[in-house]
Amino acid sequence: MKMLTIALLALTGLVGLATEPALAEKAAITDVTGRRVELDLPAKRVLLGEARQVHVVATLKGDKTFETIVGWRDDLVKKDADTYASYRDRFPDIEKLPRFGYVGNGTFDLEAAIALKPDVLTLNLESVKAAEEASLVEKAEAAGIAVVYLDFRVDPEKNTENSIALLGEIFGAEDRAKELADYRRAQIARVTDRLAAAKPAFPKVFIERSPGISGDVVCCRTFGPVNFGRMVELGGGHNIGSDVITGTFGDLNPEQLVLANPDNVIVTGANWAAESDVNQYVNVGPGADAKAARQRLADLMQRPAFPGLKAVKQGQVHAVWHQFYGNPYDFVAIQQFAKWFHPELFADLDAEETFRDFHQKFLPVSYRTGYFVSLEAGDM
Repeated sequence: MKMLTIALLALTGLVGLATEPALAEKAAITDVTGRRVELDLPAKRVLLGEARQVHVVATLKGDKTFETIVGWRDDLVKKDADTYASYRDRFPDIEKLPRFGYVGNGTFDLEAAIALKPDVLTLNLESVKAAEEASLVEKAEAAGIAVVYLDFRVDPEKNTENSIALLGEIFGAEDRAKELADYRRAQIARVTDRLAAAKPAFPKVFIERSPGISGDVVCCRTFGPVNFGRMVELGGGHNIGSDVITGTFGDLNPEQLVLANPDNVIVTGANWAAESDVNQYVNVGPGADAKAARQRLADLMQRPAFPGLKAVKQGQVHAVWHQFYGNPYDFVAIQQFAKWFHPELFADLDAEETFRDFHQKFLPVSYRTGYFVSLEAGDM
């Protein structure tokens, strides 16, 4: 179905445009691909090529999060429905905000995007190949739209702070962007500095990517040395996926998993009701039902290869909110991993309290628990 029509132009400007943004000046920025991009800053009209970038925009703009956003991809409502609901409750007019498909799979409607007259289109790094094949950048620039690539997923350790800074410039919130980057760095250091001093042995960890979301993937999709794989390492664990996989994602076969026999198993989960074909995923995230999530997690551990694992036998089985993998809130997951892997060393560390503090300092929506769950005695 065509994601957008010209008729939606009438909706443009309905979402939070009461306050006039700062006067724009022509400037040049360098995006995460190394491209030099000229545009007026701060931008007056922004099209988010991934709606989940709102996790960053909200920290920068607070109550004015949607002041200059004229459209966004449809991924937030599909892949992170509970977060979408939180922002819809706080900003009801986002229901009217035009939604687009994904550049990476060819469902992005450039003609409709041009009709919205954005100053800038922000895309994720993994869209580069598809955008090049479609000559999207050239077509957008011909229509007066600057294209800026960001990355919170492919190589977040390399690109997160730069991406935060880029959004800070685009939205005229450079000081706030620095505060966010400094906060994130300090929270990660609470783990890495202590690990460096204590030098504990790192347990073997298998982190499984979104099991139960699709019947096409039974076992064992995981992460290489970046993204969640790197979060595991920063949290004091040895990511067994990194022994085999060199990229962001990849698959282990069940025999490899049994041979590795990890000390900890973690699965990623979220509210994927809008796109799952089997509905066996673990729903964790803002406001999630912990009892229901534990049952789903226990059910997943009944699959072949899992019941005999050391982690399952010893009750070291956990679930983490999948969306930590694509935004700069990764410090929360790193802290929780450290607590799971080294409970005595990090007895005083509370990732939930850290995330609650972050909401109070940075975000326009209230904190709700539910981002983590672990199996308890009697769950298996």
